Amino acid sequence: MTTTNLAGTAAAAHDLSLWNLFLQADWIVKLVMIGLILASIWVWAIVFEKSTSVRRANRAADDFEDKFWSGGSLEELYRAQGERPAHPMAAVFGAGMREWQASNNGSVGAATSMMGVKERADRAMGVTVGREMERLERWMVFLASVGSVGPFVGLFGTVWGIMNSFSAIAGNNNTNLAVVAPGIAEALFATAIGLVAAIPAVLAYNKINTDLSRYAARLEAFAAEFGTILSRQADEMPAGR
Repeated sequence: MTTTNLAGTAAAAHDLSLWNLFLQADWIVKLVMIGLILASIWVWAIVFEKSTSVRRANRAADDFEDKFWSGGSLEELYRAQGERPAHPMAAVFGAGMREWQASNNGSVGAATSMMGVKERADRAMGVTVGREMERLERWMVFLASVGSVGPFVGLFGTVWGIMNSFSAIAGNNNTNLAVVAPGIAEALFATAIGLVAAIPAVLAYNKINTDLSRYAARLEAFAAEFGTILSRQADEMPAGR
């Protein structure tokens, strides 16, 4: 009976379930695990938010370009979407139209207003593209950081746990595998959590960064096309304007 109780106690002490591995780990290893778990949760929140934002921005850009190239009035489109832009492409369009209207209304020198309208509009739209992409790229550095640092943070927890395990083994003077294995498993659990946090972060960063690069190129192409339209209209205006 006593032997059975001792065997049950030893089995409980050497329980290798994930929850028990966490509970039996050193407090520093626990802090590493908790930090990596929180980072992993935040990574998935960023992935969901960025994926949703990029899809929404592309859908809005599709709808806007349909209206832009439909042959309708640019002034009406500006009043409808450019004055209070709800998405990046409308913001780029609004920046160019504001500069065009300022030049066309004579708010700058008459001799130079129409000659430099394309340059001023290009600068305004370029600044807007940069600002909108900076907003879309928010938290991307966090994804890259977790993807690159996460495994090393987990490895730190593992090294610390193994050091403690070997110290305990030396103190007990017992190298039995049943004694060694739980401590090693607890330590390696930290590396496993680090990889669980880092691998999705790397994959998501590469995918989202590619999508953002394509969207930035789309905004820049639209800004270049719209700048060409404004330049053509400026050239066609009477010389006395």
